Amino acid sequence: MAHGAITDVSGILVGQHSRLDADATMGSGWATGTTVIRTPPGTVGAVDVRGGAPGTRETDLLDPANSVQHVDAVALCGGSAYGLAAADGVMRFLEEQNRGVAMDGGVVPIVPAAVIFDLPVGGWQRRPTADFGYEAARSAGSEVAVGTVGAGVGARAGVLKAGVGTASTTLDSGVTVGALVIVNPAGNVIDPTTGLPWQADLIAEFGLRSPAAAEIARFAELDADHGPLNTTIAVVATDAALSPAGCRRVAVAAQDGLARAIRPAHTPLDGDTVFALATGAVEVPPNPDTPASMSPELALITAVGVAAADCLARAVLVGVLAAESVAGIPTYRDLLPTATG
Repeated sequence: MAHGAITDVSGILVGQHSRLDADATMGSGWATGTTVIRTPPGTVGAVDVRGGAPGTRETDLLDPANSVQHVDAVALCGGSAYGLAAADGVMRFLEEQNRGVAMDGGVVPIVPAAVIFDLPVGGWQRRPTADFGYEAARSAGSEVAVGTVGAGVGARAGVLKAGVGTASTTLDSGVTVGALVIVNPAGNVIDPTTGLPWQADLIAEFGLRSPAAAEIARFAELDADHGPLNTTIAVVATDAALSPAGCRRVAVAAQDGLARAIRPAHTPLDGDTVFALATGAVEVPPNPDTPASMSPELALITAVGVAAADCLARAVLVGVLAAESVAGIPTYRDLLPTATG
């Protein structure tokens, strides 16, 4: 079933670069990468951080009270805090395109970034560099690969391999909303007691069915022995015209999508970070019933926020179901084949 992509929001482009050795094991090789979301000029951005252990860059700049309103790209990276170096390469690419804040002597691209703590394959030295970011930004286009690609190469959800997921929807107003996520939570995307996602509506939407009892028991056994890894990072985007404060409220609302799809979410071990982008291509008239003392964006922010949360929850499941095994970490299809077969 097609679930759409964040690039259904016109002007949003996604590029991914990774290094993955075919024989990667927990002791050698490479399994890490970077995913970059490029924006059209004039895109407004905001961020909401709910996890207790975030790894981020330029998030303070996205506070609506601060000076810079527009975002040129967002970098989502593996490699923990070291992976933030990939944003340097994104900036280098954008500088070559003359994208950024115009200053005397050149431009300064605005590239917020967030990282996951990904698989310990090959040691700490096997992490994204500025070249990863450059290549991901250079390759950005409208097609979005999902699963074990980009920053999702080293991602996992509990005992299951996870990765990049994306989804989109279009509102009755004509506004499009999309999400892209790197699924790597400390919590579970799959209920160990049923072998199915937490949300009943997503079970039906993805055509899943109850797996065999022996498969559930095996999954639950592995899950009980697993120590948590951490951090799910995401971008939600819309073509609606929103203020920086409106974007911030959308980012806050979108975090609910993580809380629905992952249990628990926003723990002290997570760095859950959601960026929100608004390209401004679609102007929606204010609802005439909005009280004059309230923001004219109220109804639009509410609608976009609800859609962003729904898209993000759906994208989380896409990222798990599309993943391919790395370093011996099984996929959902490996452990619970009768759920999808």
